[in-house]
Amino acid sequence: MLKILIPTLMLVPTAWLTPAKWLWPSMLSHSLIIAVMSFPWLHYSAEVGWTNLSLYMGIDPVSSPLLVLTCWLLPLMIMASQNHTAHEPINRQRLYISLLVSLQFFLILAFSATELIMFYVMFEATLLPTLIIITRWGNQAARLNAGIYFLFYTLVGSLPLLVALLLLQNETGTLSLLVLLHSTPLKLTSHADMLWWLACLLAFLVKMPLYGVHLWLPKAHVEAPVAGSMVLAAVLLKLGGYGLIRMVAVLDPLTKELNYPLIVIALWGVVMTGSICLRQTDLKSLIAYSSVSHMGLVVAGIMAQTPWGFAGAVILMIAHGLTSSALFCLANTLYERTHSRTMLLVRGLQMVLPLMTAWWFIASLANLALPPLPNLMGELMIITSLFYYSPWTLIFTGAGTLITASYSLYMFLMTQRGPVPRHVFTITYSHSREHLLLLLHLAPLALLILKPELIWGWVA
Repeated sequence: MLKILIPTLMLVPTAWLTPAKWLWPSMLSHSLIIAVMSFPWLHYSAEVGWTNLSLYMGIDPVSSPLLVLTCWLLPLMIMASQNHTAHEPINRQRLYISLLVSLQFFLILAFSATELIMFYVMFEATLLPTLIIITRWGNQAARLNAGIYFLFYTLVGSLPLLVALLLLQNETGTLSLLVLLHSTPLKLTSHADMLWWLACLLAFLVKMPLYGVHLWLPKAHVEAPVAGSMVLAAVLLKLGGYGLIRMVAVLDPLTKELNYPLIVIALWGVVMTGSICLRQTDLKSLIAYSSVSHMGLVVAGIMAQTPWGFAGAVILMIAHGLTSSALFCLANTLYERTHSRTMLLVRGLQMVLPLMTAWWFIASLANLALPPLPNLMGELMIITSLFYYSPWTLIFTGAGTLITASYSLYMFLMTQRGPVPRHVFTITYSHSREHLLLLLHLAPLALLILKPELIWGWVA
């Protein structure tokens, strides 16, 4: 574990001491080496489930794909941000890279923590770099408003979690995941226990986000720079899903009784946010709402509490992380050229950037879960486990998949087809950097078709 953590930490002095002309190439190459070094984490021993176990940290089949995704995303964020920050003073560029590195450091510690308090501290620590990235490097003046939404939604959700964890420590005498999973189940019966159960899950449901507490996400995505959107969509939302998987396993007796309203809200959210996507004019807002829709499916899969539900949730989290990050990169390439996110003003781009249209097409198909991509496998496993829970869920999940296909095609046709507006003829051609960036997003997605057991979680 330290062979990844220490080089990650050393990226901060590297960012400040490297000469200006070598800053971006050196940071990219170093972070890519760290990402490649993290691949062995995917090879865990099936007998015990935990590997790389130390006093406070360990890796199991649920956390290993998320850890590798976190490491893989840093070089991609650096690659995507190079053009966006090129006109800024060199010290601000160094600070920007340092914030991205610190975010990766906190995320690795969060996903590998075996102690719940350490997980909570790192879960909260990711808030600070993200907040600075959104409020300092955002595009519009509304970024401060978006930052306040992001901060207060997250804090209001996570304060009850801290109290709940301290009560759990008082009751069981430990907060270690290794011990809690094998200790005697808590006898939870009273109304106070139900409130405690909700307090344990609320922070993760806000982070996911569940429909109803999702208003911070579109604001944060729309105002964030490209790296902020990428890390929010690809990894920070997955912190909520990961925490949910960990806590639900501990709160077993009550979850069987109380999961019904959460599944209903999650499935209603899948249909509602999908419908909102169909009438969006802002490209980034559309991709953000589609993330809420996919995460609703993940919440429902986790709450169904079957092995297929958990496996489907982990698969969909990884697949959605790569797909939505690629879509935000594509949206950024459009924004850098046209300085507009309104889809009516950027149509007909197939005529101008035909190779970029191919990437748009692949990313849109991945978003609507085309077979045999992992997106479809995750969705099918969740839909099957929900059907086993209650056949009525098929109405919502079926409508959700239909609407997802509709808005994915709507997004593709609005941006790529139709007449080219007059102001688009002065557009700059696409760069090799952008094509490489999208290849590094979508190639892992295609390779996971060949070996999906890497991201199956506990089922593997």
